[in-house]
Amino acid sequence: MPLLLGLVDTSHDPRSLPEGINLDGGERGVDLEDLHRKKGGSGGLLDSIFNMANSILGAGIIGLPYAISEAGLVTGTILLIILGIVTDWTIRLIVRNAKLSGRNSYIDIMDHCFGKSGRAAVSFFQFSFAFGGMCAFGIIIGDTIPHVIASLFPSLRTIPVLYLLTKRRFVIALCTICISYPLSLYRDIAKLARASALALAGMLLILISVVVESIKVEEDSKLADLRGSDAARWTIIQPRIAEAIGVISFAFVCHHNSLLIYGSLSTPTMDRFDRVTHVATGVSIVACLVMGLSGFLTFTDRTQGNILNNFSQSDLLINIARLCFGMNMFTTLPLELFVCREVIEDYYFPHEPFSWQRHALFTTSILMASMFLALITCDLGVTLEITGGVSATALAFIFPAACYYKLLSPEQPWYGRHKLPAIVCASSGFIVMVMSLILALTKAWRPEGAARMCIE
Repeated sequence: MPLLLGLVDTSHDPRSLPEGINLDGGERGVDLEDLHRKKGGSGGLLDSIFNMANSILGAGIIGLPYAISEAGLVTGTILLIILGIVTDWTIRLIVRNAKLSGRNSYIDIMDHCFGKSGRAAVSFFQFSFAFGGMCAFGIIIGDTIPHVIASLFPSLRTIPVLYLLTKRRFVIALCTICISYPLSLYRDIAKLARASALALAGMLLILISVVVESIKVEEDSKLADLRGSDAARWTIIQPRIAEAIGVISFAFVCHHNSLLIYGSLSTPTMDRFDRVTHVATGVSIVACLVMGLSGFLTFTDRTQGNILNNFSQSDLLINIARLCFGMNMFTTLPLELFVCREVIEDYYFPHEPFSWQRHALFTTSILMASMFLALITCDLGVTLEITGGVSATALAFIFPAACYYKLLSPEQPWYGRHKLPAIVCASSGFIVMVMSLILALTKAWRPEGAARMCIE
C-alpha cells in the first residue's frame, strides 16, 4: 500500500515545482522533519535506488525480447528507450501530484482530482494489473520449475505418481496451493518482504544467463536448430506495435511504489527523489536493452513470450536461472494478491472492521481464479500484452499525466510546456489502451487464439 504520512509544504521550496502551478492554499502539508520522525525514514539514496530498480526489474523483463520481435528491431529498441524515459517522468509526477493535492496515496490523488469515478478507475486498474501479474507469475512457475525438475531427474518421467512433478499444470497447482496460498493468508505485507539487493542479484543472474547462453547458441553449430531466421533479424518495423508497447509497459510499471520510496528517504526532497528515479530508471533501461536485444538477435522470429523457453531444457546455466526465477515467483505472487485484496477492502469495505471470513474468501477466490487462468494459458506474451496494454498503460501513463494536468493552474494555456506533455502522454496512453483491448478481444475470437491455450 502506498503510504506517505507527510507531504512537503511546497510553498517553502518553490524550486521543487514548475512555475505557474496553483498550490491551492487550503491543502495541508507536513514538513520533512515530521515525516522523518513519524515514518522513521532512514533510507539513503543507494537504498532507494535498489528499491526502485527492484520494482522495475521484475517478471516483465523476460518478455522484452518478445516485445522487440513484435515491433521490429529498430522500432522496438526506440520504444523501449522512449517508454523508459516517459516512465522516469511519470514516476516523478506521482510525487508531484501528491504534493499538489495534499494526498498521500495514488487512490486518494485520483479521488481528489476526479472524484468517485477517479477512485473507481484507479482501483479497477490496480486490481486488474495485480491480478494479471498473478496470472503471469503462475505461467512462469509452469514454464520454469517442471523444466528444472525434468533436467535434474531425467528418469522421473517414468516413475508412477512422481512423473507429475514434470507436468506443467500439476506443478502450477501444487506450488500455488501449497506455497503461495499459505503466504497469501498473511495480513501484514511486511512478513513477505525480502531484501531488494538480493532480488536484484537474482535478476542479474538471469540477465547474465540469457546473454551468455545466447552467444553460445549463436556460435555452437549443434544448437543451430534453436536459432531464428537471420532474415527476420534486422527489421525496422513490425505490425504489432501496440502489443509490444503493452509488454514494455508491464515491465516498467512501478508507480504504485513511488510514494513508498519517496517516504523512505532520510531527507525526502524532490531533488533527491529525482536523482533516485533517474539512476534507477537509467540502470533499468540498460538492463532491459541488454535482455531484449540479446534474446531477440538470437531467436528473432522464434522468440517466445518467456525468453527462457527458447533455450534447451538441458542447458545448465539457464536451468539455474529458471530455478531462481520460478522460486522468486512463489513469494512474489502473494504480494500481488495482497494488492488485489486490499483494493477490494478499501473500495467496498473502507469503514468495516477486519473479518477473517471475508479475508479468507477474497484470498481463496482471487488465487484460485488466477491459478485457473495460468493452467489454461501457456503463452506468457499474451498475458503481458493484455495486462500491460490495458492496466499498466493506465496506471503508468494516463492517470499520472491526467492528474498533473488537472492540478496545474487553469490560467496556464493547454499548449504550455507543462500541460502539453501531460496531454500528449495521457492521449497516447489512451490510444494504446484502446488498441490493446480491441486486439486482445479480436484474438480471443479468432481460431488462432485457441492455440495459445494449453492442451497438454
